[in-house]
Parts: sequence; structure tokens; C-alpha cells
Amino acid sequence: MTKSVCCFTGHRQLNKAEEDLIAARLTGTIREIIRLGINTFLTGGALGFDTICALAILNCKKEFPDIKHVLVLPCQNQTRHWNEDDIKKYNLILKKADKVIYTSKNYFNGCMHKRNRFLVDNSGVCICYLKKRYGGTFYTVNYAEKIGIKIINLAADSPNLQKPLW
Repeated sequence: MTKSVCCFTGHRQLNKAEEDLIAARLTGTIREIIRLGINTFLTGGALGFDTICALAILNCKKEFPDIKHVLVLPCQNQTRHWNEDDIKKYNLILKKADKVIYTSKNYFNGCMHKRNRFLVDNSGVCICYLKKRYGGTFYTVNYAEKIGIKIINLAADSPNLQKPLW
């Protein structure tokens, strides 16, 4: 499964400038890797970067209808503290996903970590937005590098961060 699969990881809290930067880079990057043979995309269903990526994949499906979007969720009650607008976007993404996988039934301390490892373990490429050298995104990207997955960091022009390997 892994060679033709791409996962995503990134920060949940983004400002408007970061959202614009991601949007400007993401669709072109997704199109490029589709042309290189990636046909399945795994997103984690979180707020921020994950939501932007899922919406970009759904948009790319108009041009590339054969690509697949798999929503990999940490638990069934992930949205329990979310606002109404975010839940509406989430439900749209959930409805349009080609497949939904829950890595745990209920929330527990560590379920996000379990979901992130699943994303990486089942991918050959990881597109990330990593600016901070701590937290879940940092851990996930380090794990991906450790097991030899290609990394594309959309924030790679930030100081002291790795450049895209693709």
C-alpha cells in the first residue's frame, strides 16, 4: 500500500497568512505527486492543516477522479468540543471520503499519536506543514524520516527546517 500513498501532518492552529501559504502550495504539490504515481491520500481529520488538505484533495478529485481519499480518524467522537462551522466542514469531508478508518473507538490519551503512526506506517510520502520543533507534527515527521518516508514540508522556507526530499 505504501509506495502509492501520501499522508499529511501539520499544525492545527494556523493564522490567515499560513492558511494562504498552504493553499498556494498544496494543490500544486498534490498534482505533482499524482503525476509521479501517488493515487491514495490519507488525512487525519483534525482542524487546521488536516482540514485544508482534505478539502484540497476533494478539489483535486475533479481533475483526477481516480484518486482516493482515506480519512483516518483517531476516534469516533473527535469533534466533541468543536464549533458548529468546523463540524459542518468535518461532516462534508467525512461524507465525501472514499473510505473512513477509525484507529480507536473512543478518545484516550494517546489516540492522536496512534492515528499519526498509522498515517505514516501506511504511506510512502508525507506532506507536512512543520514550523515547530515540538508537538505531534514534529514527532510524526521525525517518525516518518526515521522509517524512510519521503517528506515534503510546505513550510520548508522557514529557518532551521528540513527542505523537501521529493
